[in-house]
Amino acid sequence: MKQPNLLVIMSDQHNPHMAGFAGDAVVRTPNLDRLAGGGVTFPQTYCAGPLCVPSRLTFLTSRYPSDLEVWVNGAVLGPGVPTFAHQLSLAGYETVLCGRMHFVDRDQNHGFARRLVGDVSGAMRVAPGGLFEGVWNQAGCGQDHRSLLDDAVGPGTATYAVYDDVATRRACAYLRDYAAQGSAAPFCLVVGLLLPHNPYVCPKDLFDEYRDTLPDPVLTPPADEHPALQQLRATRGTAGITREQARRARAAYYGLVTCLDRNVGAILDTLAETPCAQDTAVVYTSDHGDLNGEHGMWWKDCFYEGAVGIPMVWSWPSTFCQGHRVEAATSLLDVGPTLAELGGADPLPERRGHSLTPFLYSTGDPAGWPDAAYAETYAHGQRPARMIRSGRWKLSVYHGYDTPQLFDLQTDPGETTDLGRDPAFGEVRRELHARVTRGWDGDWVEARCRLRSAELATVQAWLRAGGARESECWEMPRGCNVRAPG
Repeated sequence: MKQPNLLVIMSDQHNPHMAGFAGDAVVRTPNLDRLAGGGVTFPQTYCAGPLCVPSRLTFLTSRYPSDLEVWVNGAVLGPGVPTFAHQLSLAGYETVLCGRMHFVDRDQNHGFARRLVGDVSGAMRVAPGGLFEGVWNQAGCGQDHRSLLDDAVGPGTATYAVYDDVATRRACAYLRDYAAQGSAAPFCLVVGLLLPHNPYVCPKDLFDEYRDTLPDPVLTPPADEHPALQQLRATRGTAGITREQARRARAAYYGLVTCLDRNVGAILDTLAETPCAQDTAVVYTSDHGDLNGEHGMWWKDCFYEGAVGIPMVWSWPSTFCQGHRVEAATSLLDVGPTLAELGGADPLPERRGHSLTPFLYSTGDPAGWPDAAYAETYAHGQRPARMIRSGRWKLSVYHGYDTPQLFDLQTDPGETTDLGRDPAFGEVRRELHARVTRGWDGDWVEARCRLRSAELATVQAWLRAGGARESECWEMPRGCNVRAPG
């Protein structure tokens, strides 16, 4: 079969529940809904680390945070670690990254042959202006109560929306140019968009619309919430957020989801206008979610569904199933192996994910699917934690705490009843606990993360001091390699 073109659209911080195709009756996402209606949706998909950099690096490599030792946003992917972009390039693809991927080292490609739009946060964290150059309110980009306050939230325009407009236009221009030039090589275009990542600022018409239509958020935490989650709440300092402030933040987030949808629509419409459309497999996903008021919590960095779950849709006209919904547990780590199989590329030497193709074709047989997904987090001010989703169950272990957190997502999809201390579920807990902690140790994670952070700090200090200012290259003189006769 001819190698298809591959178009990957990855947003930043999109709650998996907040789309029309996911069942949200308020948000307007007609373009994502159109993609889902003509393709395969995976509503039980999880990222491997509910934070930007760990999620994206594991997405590219199909390996867990502990495999790569990447748990924080200062993490760097080693130069010898291959990504699916390396493999697709070797398989003959024109690999192109357009927009966001949140690399924080000097290598801003990691296997992509071309990059059309650089990242908003620059190469390394020593870039002028810091991590978030020129945003409307830097506090609005963070994960504490300041990003929900009145001066950080509301109608308007923030840098991230402007960035996405630029990345979208460049992606559309690439698709038109590719079609016009008639390249013999297929493309793998990864479009990285920043929305709906906070700051919670969106156009006034959308802000007003959603503020008037959204129901009031629930701000009261569950009575029996796990102490690790209580500590996370305390670290974020959101106890004093008023109902009106929460309502404003939710309205703006919904507005940003609609802005994201419009950009996705522009890319899909451009593709549809080219002869490439029938030969292109499209996947939409996100790096992690944003609780945005679910459980009275915000942002990410935890294992509630709205933070660790992600939307995922695959579509290929006349090839993949249409309007199909897969209820098995899947992972963002499955994207790379799927792209490699579709493109006829060699699989990555070490990978944790699996190809999703048994679910994509009407003739596929998913009988051997593992139906399990794992995630890790090492949130700021917290201790390491790991999660497993297996079948109907989701169990989370928190290093330093005796009791895990357990939910039956079949009967309790809203995660309202923690079964982590219920004697009736002791056998379920023991079996899942053994699986989720196999090869994982919280003390080791803490020690390795401290070491990696110290190493990165040393490199950053060297860069700030000027880095390498001179490097002499020895040129081999002509005729210096001579063999004597005999």
